[in-house]
Parts: sequence; C-alpha cells; structure tokens
Amino acid sequence: MDEFKPVLAIVVPCFNEELCIKSTVDKLIGVLSSLVHKNKISESSYIYFVDDGSTDASWDIISDLNKANCQVKGLKFIRNFGNQKALIAGYEGVRNLGCDCAVSIDADLQQDEWAIEKFVDKYIEGYDIVSGIRNSRKTDTLFKKTSAILFYKLMNMLGAKIPMNHSDYRLISKRALDVMEEYPEKYLFLRGFFNEVGLKTAYVNFDVKPRAAGESKFNFISLMGLALNGITSFSIVPLRIVSILGFLMALFSFVVGFETILEKIFFNNTPNGWATTILLLCFFGGIQICCLGVIGEYVGQVYREVKGRPRYIKETELR
Repeated sequence: MDEFKPVLAIVVPCFNEELCIKSTVDKLIGVLSSLVHKNKISESSYIYFVDDGSTDASWDIISDLNKANCQVKGLKFIRNFGNQKALIAGYEGVRNLGCDCAVSIDADLQQDEWAIEKFVDKYIEGYDIVSGIRNSRKTDTLFKKTSAILFYKLMNMLGAKIPMNHSDYRLISKRALDVMEEYPEKYLFLRGFFNEVGLKTAYVNFDVKPRAAGESKFNFISLMGLALNGITSFSIVPLRIVSILGFLMALFSFVVGFETILEKIFFNNTPNGWATTILLLCFFGGIQICCLGVIGEYVGQVYREVKGRPRYIKETELR
C-alpha cells in the first residue's frame, strides 16, 4: 500500500503586494518541491492567493502566474474586506478545492517559509492545528513591539487565550477546516478560535525576516480593530468590569450621601468642597461614558452579526 502523502494548500492573503508576489511564488514553489521530493506531501499541493481588493497590479500578476503554473490558484474580492476575512475566504476556498491540510502565511514572506516543513511534520504526527510562534521581535520598531506585547497580554487577561507572539502563520487540518465551517459568525476571530476549539494543537517556532519589498499594511489602527473584535468575540470580562464599576460607584454614592445627611442633622451645615464635587462628577461621568463605550462595542458586534451580511463577496476565482 502506498504511503499517504497529504495535499498541502498554502493560503496567502494579499493586499497591494505587486512588488513581492512573483518572488513569493518562486520561494513557495521551492518549498513545495522540496517537500514533494522528501515524500512529505502530494504533488497536487498548491498555493492559493486571496486578493483582498488590491488596487495595484497584484491580481494581474496572480492571473499570469496561474496561466504559467497550475499550482498557483487564487480568489479576488470585489473590494477590500480585511485580512481576517481574506484568511477565512482562503480556508474556505482550499476546503472546497480539496486539501488535507492548509498553511496560511503572509504575502511578504517575513515569516520563514521553510518552517512549513516543521508544520507538516507535526501534522503527520497527528496534530490538527500547528501554530507558529515567532522567536523574537527584533525586526519590529519599538512602538510595534510594545503595542504587540500589550495586545497579547490584554487578550489573555480578558479571556481570549492566545500564545504570546502567535500570528496567523499556522497549519490546520481538513478536520479543523470542517469544524470552522460550523461557525457561521461573520466576524470570527481566528487566533482565538483555533486556540479555543479544542483540537490537538502543537507549536512551531520560526524566525522573522526583514520585509523584502513594499510596506506593511498592518498598522496600529488595524491592531486595535483586531483586538476589539477578539475581545468582543471571545470575552465578556469587560462587561463584568462595567458591572463591578457600577456597583462600586453606587456604593460610593451611598456612602457620600449618608455622610452628607449626618453632616446636615448633627452639625447643621453642608460640606463646602465644591471643587471636590466637580472633580468627582467629571470622574464618574467619564467612567460612565467609558462603560457606555464598552457596552456599545458589544451591541455593535451583535448588530453586525444579526444583519447576516456575507463575510466577503467574490469577484473572480482561479482554480
């Protein structure tokens, strides 16, 4: 009986990456060829690009590469829907095309593409999810490094358990793809989902290289949006904090009110302290507005889900 060799699909979300797509394909084809030569994956393995509404020549380059090499496939969005939607579309696309496992990696290949072999080895050992953990953040600016650390610490503190320095560089099995299909939510937070779902998970460390061409499209605003989506998708801790703050504020108000009554009855005067009163009003008013903002985020999340709009809209698919 022939040894089982899995079909590997490499999912590559991209947005305005015309400067690096060609070199990315060359490098990934090299990785696939090496793994095929080592009998670790099937010759039917392929690369699946998801063009997240690029406005440059990214899709034209992908189309040309598809014509030249059947291992290059792709999907184009009608407009930009965001990195998480592109990843989901990539996973759903390769599931429909057919694969035994899928690896997602950034189009700029800052993540070490040769670590894919370690991912495949873990899959062969029986793991359904293999998460990539970067060794260091020495290629990041101080601001990006600090904000990323705060992101992971905040997410874990609020209940969305994500390993430190885990990005969306991961391998997932066909079984994990099938489980993901059962989650219909429009704003699925993938890093939280894959660490919560309960399938057998392993970790692989990898190095990060300097970006070869172009500029990163992931900035502080994107990171904040990702954090808010992750928190509201996987944690109700902020709502509980709001409840506790409300209780403490009510308790404080009761104590201050009781003290004022005592002053009036026993000392026949009212406390002066107008500045203190104004400061307290501003402080608690700020807390109330902040709490309303937190509740608003959850209401907004519910609002977006109940509308039932599609996660993304396809324009073209190359098979």
